[in-house]
Amino acid sequence: MDRVLRNSSTLTRTMTIHSLYIYDRHCICIYYQDWHRTRRPKPAVEGGILPAVSQAVAPPSTLATTSGQASGFTSPRDTLSSGSGIVVAVNDMSAQSPMTPLLQTPAPPIALSSTGLAFDEEAKLVYGVILSLRNMIKKLSGRDEQFVNYRTSAYKLHLYETPSGYKFVMLSDPNTDSLRFVLRQIYVGPFLEYVVRNPLVKMDSREHGIDNEYFRASIDRLVRGLSVFP
Repeated sequence: MDRVLRNSSTLTRTMTIHSLYIYDRHCICIYYQDWHRTRRPKPAVEGGILPAVSQAVAPPSTLATTSGQASGFTSPRDTLSSGSGIVVAVNDMSAQSPMTPLLQTPAPPIALSSTGLAFDEEAKLVYGVILSLRNMIKKLSGRDEQFVNYRTSAYKLHLYETPSGYKFVMLSDPNTDSLRFVLRQIYVGPFLEYVVRNPLVKMDSREHGIDNEYFRASIDRLVRGLSVFP
């Protein structure tokens, strides 16, 4: 019994969730969030990503214009401003203010080493990998076979695709078991509540991402509440 507990504890410590991307049916990245990245992407170039995807990877000019904006929400569904209290997840929970994160002004991104890629290029590469592998699997195994994840020596990619064509992509360490259940929880929980049922969000607008303070905070709580999260 002690051996089982020790093995379980070891697995829990080694499973790490790195980042989350959400793509719409037009192949556009509409949301991004990360937790344990040691190499952060460079901010996107001007016009490279939609507004309200994530302040952590927004172009510098966008950050300059939105960092001083205050939150203007009146209800959990009345939040579509990219500058309204974004929660940037960090490793040390004790460093967060005791105040509710929904009311805090977003902090500047943590200074980490860069991948050398702008975020818009990174998002395109991630989607390109998904599209290529999915097409290859369909050609080799037939249309009934689904692409759900793949593993490299450095990371594991997990995919959950909704019936309406939205793609939820999560990157983790290579030893993590399938996280499709987590992506589905994000879809049926925060996504349906704060995006699909939000009358202020224009689905498929091709003009804005879906980042708002309640959606981001809800995902952060869900991920941090997992037993596999360090």
